[in-house]
Amino acid sequence: MAEAFAPAKVNLFLHVGAPAADGYHPICSLMVFADVGDRLDARPAEAFSLRVRGPFGAGLGGSEDNLVMRAARALAAEATRPALAFTLDKQLPVASGLGGGSSDAGAALRLLRDALAPDLPDARLEAVAAALGADGAACLWGRPVLAEGRGERLSAAPALPLMDAVLVNAGAAVSTPEVYRRLDASAAFGDVAPPPMPDAFEDVHEVAGWLATQRNDLEAAAVAVSPEVGAVLATLRDEPEALIARVSGSGGTCFALCDDDIAAESLAERLESLAPGWWVRRCRLGGPWD
Repeated sequence: MAEAFAPAKVNLFLHVGAPAADGYHPICSLMVFADVGDRLDARPAEAFSLRVRGPFGAGLGGSEDNLVMRAARALAAEATRPALAFTLDKQLPVASGLGGGSSDAGAALRLLRDALAPDLPDARLEAVAAALGADGAACLWGRPVLAEGRGERLSAAPALPLMDAVLVNAGAAVSTPEVYRRLDASAAFGDVAPPPMPDAFEDVHEVAGWLATQRNDLEAAAVAVSPEVGAVLATLRDEPEALIARVSGSGGTCFALCDDDIAAESLAERLESLAPGWWVRRCRLGGPWD
């Protein structure tokens, strides 16, 4: 058996432009990855299959539509051995803005190459990952990147410190298409040219200060679609440990950067007491973790 970690993706900022003629929105986003996420294991089998377990396993649709299975089918013709049976331990909320499905697919692609097609080049994996969704290319390797275009054009992120943070989800799944419909209706599009940024950030305070000059252009639409997201965001912004709080991706989950592990632990414990129904995870942001 082999296994791979599928880390949560966090958009430190997310700038979204007006849709092109094909309906897709150009983006510019600085993405990092958390040391919390899903786990995927794989065993040799005669046919591809997927079993899902974990606290959020029931929230997934049919296995044939899962991005893990789509990744498997995309590489099936290039496999030198029969197939793999996957087991996904779903620890991340579904439709949460954390790129869980894309990260699961990235883990599957890495396992598929190692087990069935060891000579497959990185470029082939990257092309398949990009075709699976906007976060696919970035989530394949799980390292900090600046993503542009539809998310498939990746460049190296500035050097970042490991950052202590807290992830919070109120339990409401947020539809990405609906968030984009709200954005389109508002026409509140942003500039997607990469913002000026240093080659390296010294510490989390410098990161938070710089992020305060950036934005998530989907944040207002996400709050409009799900008031629960707005409640989480308002709560985090009132907490003393939060250097900055923001929605990740198209919503569902918010994050707060904290000064250190002690501050993150204090914030997480207080939020768990304040709102026992919320999903709260203290983590570190950076990557890769596997």
